[in-house]
Amino acid sequence: MARKKVETNISFDEMRQKYYVCMDYGLDETGKRVKKYKTYPTLAQARRGLRDFQTEQDTHQTVAPRSMTLDQWLEYWMEEVIQPNRAATTIYGYRKIIDNHLSDALGSVPIQKLTPQHLQQYYSMLMRDKGLSANTVRRHHDLLSCALHMALRQDIILRCPTERVEPPRVIPHEARFYTPAELKRLFGLVEGHWLELIVKLAGSLGLRREEICGLRWSDLDLNATAPHLTVNNAVRFDGGKGIFPSPLKTKAAHRTIPLPSKLADALRAAKSKSNSVFVVPAKNGSNASLQTVRNLMAIIGRRTVKASAATSEKEAKKRGPQIQQTLDFKVTPHLLRHTYITRLCQSGMDIKKIQYLAGHSDIKVTLGIYSHVVGNTPGELIGAVENAFSGQTSGQTEKCQQEKVLSING
Repeated sequence: MARKKVETNISFDEMRQKYYVCMDYGLDETGKRVKKYKTYPTLAQARRGLRDFQTEQDTHQTVAPRSMTLDQWLEYWMEEVIQPNRAATTIYGYRKIIDNHLSDALGSVPIQKLTPQHLQQYYSMLMRDKGLSANTVRRHHDLLSCALHMALRQDIILRCPTERVEPPRVIPHEARFYTPAELKRLFGLVEGHWLELIVKLAGSLGLRREEICGLRWSDLDLNATAPHLTVNNAVRFDGGKGIFPSPLKTKAAHRTIPLPSKLADALRAAKSKSNSVFVVPAKNGSNASLQTVRNLMAIIGRRTVKASAATSEKEAKKRGPQIQQTLDFKVTPHLLRHTYITRLCQSGMDIKKIQYLAGHSDIKVTLGIYSHVVGNTPGELIGAVENAFSGQTSGQTEKCQQEKVLSING
């Protein structure tokens, strides 16, 4: 029978009627964690034995051998700390930073000899030689800070070098969103194209990329008096290994969203022709890839596709229905989602309702990102004051605001 945990580092074996104490000796020269177990007949003795061991460890601080490199520590940190506690996309992002940048630049440096100068020069090199943005380099700093503070807490190093460097300063910038004219142009451009549903699900409903890919026809009620969809599913990208079903990002991501009439019509038409359970399927009928969706949407903004004599019949057949013009702005799922939420804010809708429709778990996210679009110009403030004293009820005002949003997204 497996041992049952009693408290931290102490477990009980019911068959042998003994208490096991885990003695953690830290890492050996190869970076592997060394643990030993000692048994005691009673819980009181087990606690006393654990206290004695911890006192001894505190007295003789076990510091990693000088041969341990940053690469070895990061490997342990990723395996023991990050992988059990982080999302697959986060793990994939950390791996890319370590494999593509950190290992080559600093991986062979003994962790105890890693200095603030090493890190400062590394940040400068990333921006100067590799052309990375301050925001991207800041992510490298955050990774190192997290990993090295763990090493500090486990007595692997005596001081954390990230505390004594100046990471790149990220200047907050106002996120871009599409104007009504741009959105109308984009929606018109994809009309009848196989990208239409992807673009409109993001732009008219604010769905996340992983929510679009996980959306099933069973999540939609297209025959209701007020057609709507419920976000029940998502997918995750597992470090290049494939696309897999995944729980929603947060509990708040589970939400029901009303469908604008034009989008409801487009979905009905698509459903009548679909052989897949997914609203946006891959060629084999399974989930569409997150990266594929992103890449395909980028085609709209960067490629001019014209029917010309130079285009072979084979190539034309391969491409299928084509978009006949190029937009002069970038198109991504996140920008479309951002535009949807921005429009809700500009309409004056109650912030709690916007939080619900956006699927934000914390209203601070909604306020923090979108507070800049809430009407604070003199004209808008005057209009708000006039509405407050016009005798119109808040319910009537909000109904008008919601109708305005649906007409924009419709």
